[in-house]
Amino acid sequence: MEQKLDHEFSEEIVLSVQGMSCSACATRIERKLIRMPGVAEVAVSYPLRTAWIQSSSREIDAKQVMQLIEQLGFIAHVHLSTIEDMKQEKRLLQRRLLWAGVFTMPLICSMIQHFAPLHSLINVLPHWLFAPWLQLILATIVQFIIGVPFYISAYHAIREKLANMDVLVVIGTTSAYLYSHYEVLRNGLDGIWQYASYETAALYFESSAVVITAVLLGKYIELNASLKLQQEHDAFAKLEVNESLVERDGQLQSIRTEFVKVDDLVHVHEQQYIPVDGIVQRGEAYVEEALLTGEQGLISKGVGDRLWAGTFQAQGNLVLLTTATGHQTMLNRIRELVRQGQRSKTSIQRQVDKVIRWFVPAILVLAISTLLCWVIWGEAGTLSEGVFSALAVLLVACPCALGLAAPISLSITSSRLVKHGLIVKDASVLERLAEVDAVIFDKTGTLTEGKLSISYMKSFNMSRSQLLTYVGALEKKEEHPIAHAIQMELRSQAVRDNGATELVIDVERVISYPGRGVTGYIANKQFIVGNERLLEQHHIKLPAHIVEIATERLMHGETLIYCIQNERCVGLIGLSDGLKRTAKKSILLLQKLGVHTIMATGDHSAPAYRIAREVGITDVNAKLLPEQKLELLQKLQANGSTIAMVGDGWNDAPALASAHIGIAMSNSTEAALHAGHMTLLYSQLTSIPISIEMSRMTVRNIKQNLGFALIYNSIMLPFAALGFLQPWMAGIAMALSSVCVVFNALSLHVRLNHAERAGESG
Repeated sequence: MEQKLDHEFSEEIVLSVQGMSCSACATRIERKLIRMPGVAEVAVSYPLRTAWIQSSSREIDAKQVMQLIEQLGFIAHVHLSTIEDMKQEKRLLQRRLLWAGVFTMPLICSMIQHFAPLHSLINVLPHWLFAPWLQLILATIVQFIIGVPFYISAYHAIREKLANMDVLVVIGTTSAYLYSHYEVLRNGLDGIWQYASYETAALYFESSAVVITAVLLGKYIELNASLKLQQEHDAFAKLEVNESLVERDGQLQSIRTEFVKVDDLVHVHEQQYIPVDGIVQRGEAYVEEALLTGEQGLISKGVGDRLWAGTFQAQGNLVLLTTATGHQTMLNRIRELVRQGQRSKTSIQRQVDKVIRWFVPAILVLAISTLLCWVIWGEAGTLSEGVFSALAVLLVACPCALGLAAPISLSITSSRLVKHGLIVKDASVLERLAEVDAVIFDKTGTLTEGKLSISYMKSFNMSRSQLLTYVGALEKKEEHPIAHAIQMELRSQAVRDNGATELVIDVERVISYPGRGVTGYIANKQFIVGNERLLEQHHIKLPAHIVEIATERLMHGETLIYCIQNERCVGLIGLSDGLKRTAKKSILLLQKLGVHTIMATGDHSAPAYRIAREVGITDVNAKLLPEQKLELLQKLQANGSTIAMVGDGWNDAPALASAHIGIAMSNSTEAALHAGHMTLLYSQLTSIPISIEMSRMTVRNIKQNLGFALIYNSIMLPFAALGFLQPWMAGIAMALSSVCVVFNALSLHVRLNHAERAGESG
């Protein structure tokens, strides 16, 4: 990825790019576009055939960018669907491969001329197959008609003072073709007709044709694998709804979903996907929300409940008040985060890109050196061997294998993690995740359900109902789980009081203290609602009988909230929280992976240790403020640990941002979608150890691919230079090396399946 400084204005252009032959082509496009005035950031994915351009100027449009890409020899158009674009490229490549095979098959018969043990077959096959005129015609068609895209790509690469795999293919195959052309015509035009069968020096027309066909076959297999991968994992596209039924001016009309506006009333019928984010205004229904929760069961929805685009309405009819549409829906924001992860690069990929930049020029130098060595030190008459050894060096080298080593593996894993509700925002996260040796968990909303409920309430000098009303008024605008529990209790109290309307209380000078509580004034009386730390901050001392009650409740593992009116305690509220179903299993799996688990919570020690005992965590840090959590994390980092922080995305934001890996719990809302480096959409904590194991397997797979590519070149290049490989053998070996890397990357599917089953079984 190429990047400049950020600008105030920012607009993204997404284009589909056809004609790339390897990752070096993607690098060429990136380097050219980043020099374009007004372009802030560029990322081009060779496996996805997609370019993302971040524009910092309103004067730049997609047409200008497409023209510049086309000047480089590629075909660019506005991105509509990655799958459709890849299908179109596959069809074009399929036709080229088919015709290349048709014209190359007769030439393959002439290969037996190069192997003495097979000379007896010459008399079995028709002699016209060995006729130089036929070989010349067939090879010319393959070289200069079917192979013309190689020449176009090589020309533009050289013009940009860069080189890609096509440069090697063009130089190698053209040299083999011209050498054979020379052998045919060196005795005049009669040479075209005089060889009715194998009699003298063999021709090498088949070498150039076989190499081009083999390269096309390798590209086809690679593109087919990438397309299949994209089809398997592009689940979001299936959830989008093109048409929505909107109520406007009392009339129902069907319009494109892109034209739905905020505050529009959208009707959703049974067995339909919900097209927008919204709040239920009328009706009741059962909705499948596996996209956000991971749970496959149906959830009852009624007036006031929130719904998200992409979820499925199984039973009932609803009318939604639209709160977000188009790119602002939760579905599209998640999809964009997945794309963001796909277009980013790991440090390994960036290093490989640097290697590829000098790889092709180095191979060209090596080929010239090979020829010179044969000429200088070879025996008389070995010029032809030197030429073909140099050609073999050109053809056997494969920068494409290096370029494919990481992208396909990363795409497989990031897509698989989406199924577990984990959104990876940057590819480098997977690299760092593989090195994690310690995970810090917040407690409330992370290890626990985050749905606190009031389990104890004691009032002094006022009724329980009055205490709850005052506390609810102070906590009304707060977003943390304690405030939600109090509001839920207030609603339950209203139901118990036969639907009594909520008492409106004016609260003035409200001050919120994150991790501690809130203060404010009601009827000119100061109220402090919070934990012991807030009381200490305001120098409030509790009477002995209240301390005794508090001590007893703390022994039950409850979270205590004190209500102070004019420096006198008027109430005590105890809250408890249930453990998440997958919390204990998650900790066990992490420990099996050798990962140290730590709890860091702002809650009191008693509930913290109770939860820790239940899940199996021994390292507990309680009563921590947000800044103290950050200090704990930084201390562990200073000791050399690679830390992942798991929190709810609110009070844990500083620690999430500073951790090597910040994993934000979204808790089925969009609150934490952009916090941390990863977002866990589901409440299944087992996704965390599974993600760590998957990342380790992915990094190992990438290193295997890189190792294979490097070992392949280290072995094959000397063999080619010493004359042990014919050019056609070198070409096939080069294509097979890319295919091997692709299949090894795809084999990651099997290993990830095993990791998933192991994680699910515990």
